[in-house]
Order: sequence, then structure tokens, then C-alpha cells
Amino acid sequence: MNDRVTPAVHALPDGEAEISLVVRLPWEDVARLGQEAGRLAAQTQRPVTLDEAVSHRLRSRPAAAAHAKPAEQSATAAVSALPRITGTG
Repeated sequence: MNDRVTPAVHALPDGEAEISLVVRLPWEDVARLGQEAGRLAAQTQRPVTLDEAVSHRLRSRPAAAAHAKPAEQSATAAVSALPRITGTG
């Protein structure tokens, strides 16, 4: 499980890039992402996937906090650094 593999990066037609990776998350974080997806779906009036909710969450962070972290930081630590999603009910 500690094998270092460079994930493929795909260019998208809209000028962005896509990278696929696997991240292990506690169920509590998955539940928070579900809540975020629900809020985003309510705002956009359409269904929203968890990966879209994650993308939206990452893009909505302040630019000063969105800089790249050093390569030696683990994926778990990077996910833990994301702001916690607090529910209103």
C-alpha cells in the first residue's frame, strides 16, 4: 500500500485538468461531504455527486490557503487539513 505511483493527469476541454486518486476517509467525513452535496444540490437545483461536492469545497477555499503542500505530506493529512463542514440541522 505504500507504493508510490504517479497518478495520470488528464487535460479537459474547458482548460482544467483532472486527476484521479483514492483517498481513505472516515465515515464521518463522508457524511459531511454528503451534507455539502445536499447543500450544493439545493443551491443549484440539481443532483450533485460527492466528487462534485469535494471539488466545489476545494475551489471555495480562500486563495491564500489553496497553495500546494510539500510532496512529503500524506494524502490523509491533506484531507484532514480541509475545513470541517458544519451542519445547521
